[in-house]
Amino acid sequence: MTKPSVKRAIRSVGRRFREARMIATALKSREHPILAHIVPIRRCNLSCTYCNEYDSISKPVPTAEMLRRIELLAALGTATVTISGGEPLLHPNLDEMIRRIRALGMLAQLITNGYLLTPERIEGLNQAGLDHLQISIDNVMPDETSKKSLRVLDKKLSWLADYAEFDVNINSVLGSSIRNPQDALAIRRRAMELGFASTVGLIHDGSGHVRPLNEQQRFAFEAIASLPKAFHTTALYNRFHRRLAQGLPNQWQCRAGSRYLYICEDGLVHYCSQQRGHPGIPLERYSGDDLKREYHTVKHCAPYCTIPCVQRVAMIDEVRERPLEALGSFFPPKVEGEPLSGLPVWLKILTRMCLPSETGFAAIGTRGWRKVALRLLAVK
Repeated sequence: MTKPSVKRAIRSVGRRFREARMIATALKSREHPILAHIVPIRRCNLSCTYCNEYDSISKPVPTAEMLRRIELLAALGTATVTISGGEPLLHPNLDEMIRRIRALGMLAQLITNGYLLTPERIEGLNQAGLDHLQISIDNVMPDETSKKSLRVLDKKLSWLADYAEFDVNINSVLGSSIRNPQDALAIRRRAMELGFASTVGLIHDGSGHVRPLNEQQRFAFEAIASLPKAFHTTALYNRFHRRLAQGLPNQWQCRAGSRYLYICEDGLVHYCSQQRGHPGIPLERYSGDDLKREYHTVKHCAPYCTIPCVQRVAMIDEVRERPLEALGSFFPPKVEGEPLSGLPVWLKILTRMCLPSETGFAAIGTRGWRKVALRLLAVK
């Protein structure tokens, strides 16, 4: 094992603890954002034809203003902050933002196209305390749709494997703009070779709605879905993506504007990157009343939504409000009449220990385990 791999393994222990505490806090209370997405620069060094989240002229948001926004998010009780763009690595003081996020007790995540990564830049992200990095790779060979190709970025991925002390996820996509659906499978396999997590997204239109997959695309999707993956990725696929891949809607309550916030370069709070303008309130004026209102607001774009970060946040609240029903939808039963038979063994054990039970000694034991777990995670 290389020195960075050892450091990554050591740091991952503390990171898993902080992630567990984040989830436990979110399960205990719905009155704070679980994830906020901030944009320090709208400009990008690429021009993927399907993307509507960039321009070629914007200047970086002043660092002092970005730090102020991060502090405002912390004041709202935000658990995780994801930095994207545009291309966030174009911002000259990105590392300072990451350090401020971590100093305020939040998880720090970054979404990048990876073009600007070098061993030195990766080490800077290590020193800043980055927790997670995601790179989206669209194809094996670059084309007119996207230059985010495995051929161009493979050296960057090797550098990440050699030097990164943070978690890395490689996201591939399927949809009408991608010429060869089998590329997503090749990208997934390469990510696994390097020891990275991997996900596959579905290309959406300008409102965040899915573009139905054709037969070849669905075949690639199912092939990817059958490969080993993290339990939370399996849960996301089962809860949302399998139906969307068939062009079918999902029934769920989107919590955007409450549990998930998207803050654009102008400092306005939106539901997500594809619903900019709603509600469009300046972050400095966003309050607990706004969080409570938007928690219950029905978003009519939700049934065909493909925005995974919003969906993951909603899944936490589904477990909080309807735990057994939610877990059954994340991990469909393998045995008829046993609703939790599809759960991983460790999750099945935690479910029996911590979720509401019948009255009597079993219920007393369940409450006791919950108290112990919350105390160990330092959840107030």
